Amino acid sequence: MSLLEEDHRQRAEAEQQAPEQRLAEARRPERPAPPPEARAPAPPSRRRRRLLIALVALLAIGAIAGGFKWWLAARHWVSTDDAFVDTHMVQISPQVAGRVVAVPVNDNQEVRAGQLLVALDPADFRARLDEVLANRQATEGQLAQAKAQLPVARANLDTANAQIAVAQAAANNAETTLARDRALVHLGSLAMSQQTLDNDTATWRSDAANLAAAKEKAAAAEAQIGLDAKNVETAAANVRAAAAQVEQAHLNLTYTEIRAPQAGRVANKNVAPGDYVQIGQALTALVPDKVWVTANFRETEIGRMRIGDRVDIYVDAYPGHVFHGRVQSIQPGSGAAFSLLPPENATGNYIKVVQRVPVKITFDGDPSTHWLLGPGMSVEPYVRVR
Repeated sequence: MSLLEEDHRQRAEAEQQAPEQRLAEARRPERPAPPPEARAPAPPSRRRRRLLIALVALLAIGAIAGGFKWWLAARHWVSTDDAFVDTHMVQISPQVAGRVVAVPVNDNQEVRAGQLLVALDPADFRARLDEVLANRQATEGQLAQAKAQLPVARANLDTANAQIAVAQAAANNAETTLARDRALVHLGSLAMSQQTLDNDTATWRSDAANLAAAKEKAAAAEAQIGLDAKNVETAAANVRAAAAQVEQAHLNLTYTEIRAPQAGRVANKNVAPGDYVQIGQALTALVPDKVWVTANFRETEIGRMRIGDRVDIYVDAYPGHVFHGRVQSIQPGSGAAFSLLPPENATGNYIKVVQRVPVKITFDGDPSTHWLLGPGMSVEPYVRVR
């Protein structure tokens, strides 16, 4: 049947309907169309539903793939946010007390090694140096005098020894003469008078006394040599003490100029010209250019770390830049073990707490040439452990 015949048939059936039914349908009032906001949303088409399902499936697959890839990458990295830039800051303090006359550096200024930081009044120290120089000169004169007396004492000893020889010869002669006189007297010789015997006896005693005196004089001369040698040693010691005082005075004079022990930046400066400073008083701090990262990893994470592991370093001050470094060393103990009051687990109730172990991470190259990195800046290091 063609489409035209089907259309004629439907029209004939419509004309055969009852007039009353058509009249009732004509009299039935038309319902107003609902407002646009009250209309129910049209259900999505089958094609849109399929596209939505496909999109959700793709998103789910992408999320699963991304999570799996992240998990694979996370197994190779260990990170912590308990990390900061660290360095060995140098506290600048005076070694002598005095009045500050000049502070030629400003806050946060870059200084080189040996540059003058603070100058103290050197007048008192120069006067002290002149005093000890004069004292050293005096002790050197005393040493020269003591050394000059030593040859004199040795010459006196030689003279005393010669006098001993002379006295010994005289004493021997007197003793021989006295012995001969006594022999003659014993034989009853009339040629030996009592007066001659008495004179020879007195001569013998005098020569013996002279010999004893010469020996005592020689002993005194020898003792004088020892005393003069001790005087030389004492004078030499005084010279060395005076030289040490000169050196100390010279050092104190140089201490009036406080210079930078190494290159770095001036920080926390609290000194000004006119201040009177004491020994050991903190004047300023010097932050060296060489810095590193101290990262406090959990003790459960350092087991996979090795010295030399590569590290990606993210500094909060420079969020768009990644620094690179290496694990330089791992502290042999937790941070709590080196605190002022280490924990005593043997007392009281014990609660296990995961400890933190400091790890030192050094930068590759010298980042201070292009970036300002100072101690205490927050860092997030990522250590590649596999």
